[in-house]
Amino acid sequence: MIMFSRRAVLAGAIALAGCQRSPKAPAAAASRPHPAESLAFWGLEAGDTVVEFWPGAGWYSEILAPFLNATGGKLVAAHMQLSEPVDPAAAQVVEAYRARFAAGRKPYGAVEITAFGPTSGPVAPAGSADLVLFLRNLHNWMAAGIAEKAFRDAFLALKPGGVLGVEEHRAAPGGVPDLLADSGYVDQAYAIKLGQEAGFRLAGTSEINANPNDTRDHPFGVWTLPPVRRSSPRGEAFDPKFDRARYDAIGESDRMTLKFVKPA
Repeated sequence: MIMFSRRAVLAGAIALAGCQRSPKAPAAAASRPHPAESLAFWGLEAGDTVVEFWPGAGWYSEILAPFLNATGGKLVAAHMQLSEPVDPAAAQVVEAYRARFAAGRKPYGAVEITAFGPTSGPVAPAGSADLVLFLRNLHNWMAAGIAEKAFRDAFLALKPGGVLGVEEHRAAPGGVPDLLADSGYVDQAYAIKLGQEAGFRLAGTSEINANPNDTRDHPFGVWTLPPVRRSSPRGEAFDPKFDRARYDAIGESDRMTLKFVKPA
């Protein structure tokens, strides 16, 4: 097998993704945290098997899929479990992702799509993954009561010595953890506790995705900030009178970046 340096691995991943970005991606990337640095911190390597939980529309998949396809690796997308009754919005997201990434078209290759949710089975065969990624979804799973299951399912999927990478909106330190994460922000110590209770060892933390300008006191939670830019309560129409200047100036949220390892 051809060996790649870490720098070449990440340069190739970002370069391959650059030509594949959706039309909205460049604007989002201007204020989005740092995927290359994050993937380096988590230890992405050529030929890895990577499981991305709830990949949404595929922002990170656009980086991971071409790179893994080109280097003999594999991307598994553990997308939202569609249980009865099916949420039409969730179904639309999953089907759009499937149409884009599961067909085997260049440069993505055939991304394997599984499911994660309250009653889902294994996201990947036990002990098959080199890297599992939780990318700004822990707050959703806390609200749904399935955060502990997410860590357990990740632990099962990883090889001994494999890595779980977590990026999540970070609550102000020192407060009482909001176990439902209503604002979208998660206490870092609580996130670490969840990982350790599932059997992981915390291997490191990073400030790669920190934003000291984030005051966290936004009227519509973290979703007030880019890229969502909410101007009214969830489910209500956009409010054209809402003054966005302060929140757009903050940029994206302050985020923790955690690296867990499954003990060998």
